[in-house]
Amino acid sequence: MNAQRPKVSVLTPLYNTSESDLRAMIESVLNQTFTDFEFLLLNDSPDNHGLEKIVLSYNDARIKYSENPENLGITKSRNKLIDLALGEYLAVLDHDDISMPNRFQLQVDFLDKNPHIGVVGGNIIEIKNGKEISYSKRPIHDHDIKMSLVNEPYVCNPIHSASMIRKSVLIDSGIRYNQKWSPCEDHVLFLDLMDYTCFHNLEDIVLKYNWHGDNTTIRQWQKMYDLPPLIIEQARKKHPLYYDEWKNQVPDTSYVRRVLLFGFIPILKIKQCCGVKKIYLLGFIQLFRFK
Repeated sequence: MNAQRPKVSVLTPLYNTSESDLRAMIESVLNQTFTDFEFLLLNDSPDNHGLEKIVLSYNDARIKYSENPENLGITKSRNKLIDLALGEYLAVLDHDDISMPNRFQLQVDFLDKNPHIGVVGGNIIEIKNGKEISYSKRPIHDHDIKMSLVNEPYVCNPIHSASMIRKSVLIDSGIRYNQKWSPCEDHVLFLDLMDYTCFHNLEDIVLKYNWHGDNTTIRQWQKMYDLPPLIIEQARKKHPLYYDEWKNQVPDTSYVRRVLLFGFIPILKIKQCCGVKKIYLLGFIQLFRFK
């Protein structure tokens, strides 16, 4: 490994991570078939002194552990990791996910052979309630990924924790994670990069993604629900061609249904248009919006 500049920097922010999840994640990195990397772990829960003990129990020179002096939040922590990274490529990995043994090798090989690609992801296995569910329907090519980014509010393509990013793209564009949109900073990062690079998803499974109560997705559910429609609204204004193409592909399933009390008092109105369903109380108070 080049002591001055490893090929890959693995970027993992920690926050009160359980010991079992932390060890599984660390071991999935240390057991990679590709070995030319530095492993940056940044503790954003500095009062949790147990995390340092667990991390440093692994006697591996590639591990670089650090702590924030105070809780900065996920977005600032991700940007700090970018600034600390020495690698040509940045492998994003959340603190409770598991990289497949050949993930780094597959993604490095692809980026080396395709210099026009700035972000590469892949397929994943979701772990829900202890059960593994294979998910392999990600769009593969740049155009389809960008169409998804612009039009699908609750899906991030590529999967952020399964992605590898060419650091030079971030340096040349000056783009970083945007605190304004936290905890959806990953989706916004990729949207901001659309004008600067191309995307690709490998057909290989590269990650096991853990769904449980400690996920940022679960802990900040309200923001994860409220922010995506606003993000998509702005993305469609910035990239109208992707929106126009998407609209033409969505089947026309528009309808309005009403639920009446005593046959005439409107209690609920259900409206679907362009694949988005909205439910209103008393016909005008929006309760839910989902795709």
